[in-house]
Amino acid sequence: MNTKKINTPLDLDVLYKVLDASVTGIVITDNLLPDNPIIYCNPAFEEISGYTRSEIIGHNCRFLQGKDRNQPERKAISTALASGESCRVEIRNYTKKGKLFYNELYISPVKGENGQITHFIGIQNDVSSRRRTQQELELVQEETERKVEERTRMYKESQEYLSSIVETIRESLVVMDKDYKVLSANNHFLNTFKVSINETKGKLLYDLGNGQWNIPELKKMMEEILPTNNPVLDYEVEHDFPHIGKKLMLLNAHRIELEGRYKDWILLAIEDITDQRALQQRKDDFLSIASHELKTPLTTIVGYMQLMNRMMPENASDKFKGVVEKTGKYIQRLNQLLSELLDVSRIQTGNITLHREEFDFDKMVAETIESIRAATPSRKISLTGKIGRNFNGDESHLIQVVSNLLSNAIKYSADNTKIEVRVSSISDFIKVSVEDKGMGISEDELNKVFDRFYRVGEVQKHYPGMGIGLYLCQQIITNHGGTIWAESQKNTGSTFSFTLPMY
Repeated sequence: MNTKKINTPLDLDVLYKVLDASVTGIVITDNLLPDNPIIYCNPAFEEISGYTRSEIIGHNCRFLQGKDRNQPERKAISTALASGESCRVEIRNYTKKGKLFYNELYISPVKGENGQITHFIGIQNDVSSRRRTQQELELVQEETERKVEERTRMYKESQEYLSSIVETIRESLVVMDKDYKVLSANNHFLNTFKVSINETKGKLLYDLGNGQWNIPELKKMMEEILPTNNPVLDYEVEHDFPHIGKKLMLLNAHRIELEGRYKDWILLAIEDITDQRALQQRKDDFLSIASHELKTPLTTIVGYMQLMNRMMPENASDKFKGVVEKTGKYIQRLNQLLSELLDVSRIQTGNITLHREEFDFDKMVAETIESIRAATPSRKISLTGKIGRNFNGDESHLIQVVSNLLSNAIKYSADNTKIEVRVSSISDFIKVSVEDKGMGISEDELNKVFDRFYRVGEVQKHYPGMGIGLYLCQQIITNHGGTIWAESQKNTGSTFSFTLPMY
């Protein structure tokens, strides 16, 4: 195939406009950068995947497969990339919300003047409808027949079966028809919201309790969001009920799309999280107050320790000097822990602020690595790549992120293994990756490592800590407009990466 060389800025501009206007998803990866990251995606690819551009740039394309990594198509793609050949596959991918779609993927290499492969272009089409229509019809028919036989054997009437489920659930549950008229409600709903079954069954949802349930946010969820996004999960609604007071509710709604008697029925689960949220608020308040109150006497202790070091007698014994030195280290560690707790408190109350200014990003990373090397001289830490320009951001907070990722890599890997730090400029983003050859993280725990106070099970047993370091890293990167993620395999190692928008 003949290809035209694009030499002028106008041609390049036209090319990008053509790519952006395409209704087919298009991505471009840089084969000269580590892990072949995505450097361009068009709006159609954002729509197909559900991710925004800032969440896509810097990732390897495999992130679309999520945990579904045992597909033979992945091997075909890897073989094609390794050999520099084109390939076409249909592969299972997942959107940002976890929805499965079948992707018809065409991959082609792009070679430079010296014949070296510099980039790969991926053309993506969502062929889920074509691929799954027949498969889903057969599956639904088979599953429906199996369920009907099983339920018939267990219950004389399917209505009795449904009622049993409704009453078993330990939260409020309402069953409605397509017009939002209540078909049934469990006792938990009746008791929680102080209504009787006669006041509920057959009534329009919004008319319940003399119009108490005519809630604008509820109506928006049921009539606008649910029809286009079935199901709706963890939708928060706050409402002041005349008889039971203000309630904060977590709503989950699902429209039954099977054919037959239950077609277009709507299940609405209502979880009252008023007390749970109030308890969480009290915990956050306690965390904030305790951190501040402990900080004051600790500052005084730090001052006394500094004074003790300055007034240390020349003839003091080595044992005494060692005790003073260890005490200083533990006080420093406690001071750092309190600082992190204060940061968590500020994040929870929305009081964390960024002090942005221009600074040398490459120098910041190099100096942070040097400080870690000085503290752990026995560990090997390599640094590759640079961005070669200043970055406008909060330097002290970003130092905290890089330092935390390096400290974790050292803590959770053997002394004889190497830590690799990679910095690269990808499109209009900065990407930083920290890779270790340590214990790794299992797939089911990988998506929780950035949660506040969460610690991996095996880590809890062998390493001290509170599980707030990665949470702080995520909040800092998010507040800079970036994204942070982790890739890991058990007993192989982990790679923590983040991207920051340059502009």
